Amino acid sequence: MQTFLGYVKNITGKYITSNVLITMGGDFTYMDAEKWYENMDKMIRYANQRQENGSEYNLIYSTPSCYVKAVHDEAEKKGQKWETKSDDYFPYASDPHSFWTGYFSSRPTIKRFERLGNNYLQVCKQLYSLTDLGPEDRVDLDALREAMGVMQHHDAITGTEKELVAYDYSRILTKGINECDIITSTALNKIVSKDSSSDGNISFSSCLLTNISSCPITENSEKFVVTVYNPLSRPVTQFARFPVLGQAYTVQDSDGNKLATQLVPIPESVLVIPGRKSEAVADLVFRAVDIPPLGFKSFYVTKISGNDVTKPSSSNIHEKSAVKLEIDRSTGLVASVTINNVTVPLSQEYLYYEGFVGNNEVFDNRSSGAYIFRPYNNSATKIADVVNYTVYSGNLVTEVHQKFNEWVSQIVRLYADENFIEFDWLVGPIPSDAPRGKEIISRFETPLKTNSTFYTDSNGREILKRVKNYRPTWKLDNEEPVAGNYYPVTSKILVRDELRNIEMAVLTDRAQGGSSLNDGEVELMVHRNSLHDDGFGVDEALNETAFGEGLVARGSHYLILGNISSSEGYSTAASERELAQRKLLSAWTFFTPTEYSFEEYSSNHIMNFSGLIRSLPRNVQLLTLEPWIGRSFILRLEHVLEKNEDPELSQAATINLQGLFSPFEISSVRETTLGANQWLSDNNRLHFATVDETKNRSERYVIINSDNDFIIKLNPMQIRTFVIDVNFRT
Repeated sequence: MQTFLGYVKNITGKYITSNVLITMGGDFTYMDAEKWYENMDKMIRYANQRQENGSEYNLIYSTPSCYVKAVHDEAEKKGQKWETKSDDYFPYASDPHSFWTGYFSSRPTIKRFERLGNNYLQVCKQLYSLTDLGPEDRVDLDALREAMGVMQHHDAITGTEKELVAYDYSRILTKGINECDIITSTALNKIVSKDSSSDGNISFSSCLLTNISSCPITENSEKFVVTVYNPLSRPVTQFARFPVLGQAYTVQDSDGNKLATQLVPIPESVLVIPGRKSEAVADLVFRAVDIPPLGFKSFYVTKISGNDVTKPSSSNIHEKSAVKLEIDRSTGLVASVTINNVTVPLSQEYLYYEGFVGNNEVFDNRSSGAYIFRPYNNSATKIADVVNYTVYSGNLVTEVHQKFNEWVSQIVRLYADENFIEFDWLVGPIPSDAPRGKEIISRFETPLKTNSTFYTDSNGREILKRVKNYRPTWKLDNEEPVAGNYYPVTSKILVRDELRNIEMAVLTDRAQGGSSLNDGEVELMVHRNSLHDDGFGVDEALNETAFGEGLVARGSHYLILGNISSSEGYSTAASERELAQRKLLSAWTFFTPTEYSFEEYSSNHIMNFSGLIRSLPRNVQLLTLEPWIGRSFILRLEHVLEKNEDPELSQAATINLQGLFSPFEISSVRETTLGANQWLSDNNRLHFATVDETKNRSERYVIINSDNDFIIKLNPMQIRTFVIDVNFRT
């Protein structure tokens, strides 16, 4: 008891009110609840008895809400004002050599699978809502909802679970996606059938293995329909891409117009991925232009005679619209890039850190593991100084296929009419013969002067400033110069040369760890194996396998370059936000084998559909549309830019909900809290007076005018949630 009260006395100096929070419990302790509460009952009773002898401590059971209310009331009574904190607590360390920055990148494939699952969940929710599906379909939707809920567990998305548990997470998510296939297929059949005589039983299948260039429908069908669904609330143009056997193909839109196509060889490194069972040798690419908001376009694909796979090119300088790429002939590496009329010398290559190995018994012997990133010697080794490369330049896309070694390769892509460069990386199986394991990074090097400063996103939204070896609210004594400067990158990391007015950003397709350890550099960890446990609970090495070999991971980085701001009002940040939206909620592709000719299919099926009558503003996204109760839906809208990010798009946006959706009319709108678990009118938040008196409370309201319109205003970065009642049009 004396030890416990001594602990309480020590921490009370860190609190500015007399209410002190003592948390109890842990991941691996206090599993016998009855015994634990019995002991806490005794501790509370004996501690409070000491008040008879002058003790100033009174112990009670409490909850977070009761504690916050007590703190608020005491501070208000005393006139106490609170300091505000605008930075975060990353990177976290539990001792001088244990920075919890490894889990930012651990298990990269399940991190990508989770991102893909959310993408499909939003598609599934939208199609369910737009087609008035009934309660009998709710169980299929709930399967993916629940799977995605499980994936948010702090040991799931972080990759700090045991490998067998990771397998089970993937099983649950796969099952949820398969059940949501029933929703999307049912919904799309309701939309595409022109009359009741249609069979209404068209298959709309997803190909989840296109990341290894495998899709049985596109490989084995002479004729098939590609339906591209856009979950964003404005039109998007998507380059459809899927594997085929190498013959020539024609692609027709709904009017019968033949679209430009391109066949690109699949690299050898993809063809030999362990577990791949596919005969495809090329990817067919075509441009799906202006896919409607919350809608789709269908394209009819026919195999024809001939073979027009893109041939290698000898040039080392390649341009596609506003993007230019130069390859260094002597090394095979990228030498410079031009995007948005800004040219920067740039080298991009792959390196690896060796993980530290120890027994974890003292701080100095902490191992790198699932949680902890601790590089040996704090230096990275280049994968290769010279890489083999082949260039394939075509009308739609130019690709540079690079092979760094037997387990690292990459495709650098320039698409027509796009203002970014895609770096499609493939890493694995990572050799596990070295005792320390390898932690692989992609590093972008430029001569930009960035003053040890870089920026990362917070949960895919706000951008936070990071300064090497510095924390805004405390003095840093950093004994891990690499790991101690690694931060979570949910969707974007960027650097700025303020003097030259240049910004370079790299967007990710999954959560990763990243940093800028030298001026003008950006590095992202793409894959890792740690051959020793770090002692924080996983109790096994992080050394993933699949098909009897080390796990292969594949993904993409998207490079954007441009002016921070311009006299024309252009903002690179706005381009980054738009691209992030397109990649985080990517257009989803469905495949339908068919025996119909184009004329038969197009005459009996709708090939164009939009769920919105008009697009939302460029700075607004319909974040959620999902069933609630009866014919009520949850509608969540977000403003996607921060204040001052863009001269025009960072302004407040106004949306009229009336007449917005094509399948239904909105009859009533009622705002809820963000999570849709309480009416906003019933929510009375506590107000805490601050030292700087910065209230910054977002304006939230619904205006109903005489025409019964529903006008919603969104301030920068604001998200608002509503329950809407609807009447479907007949």
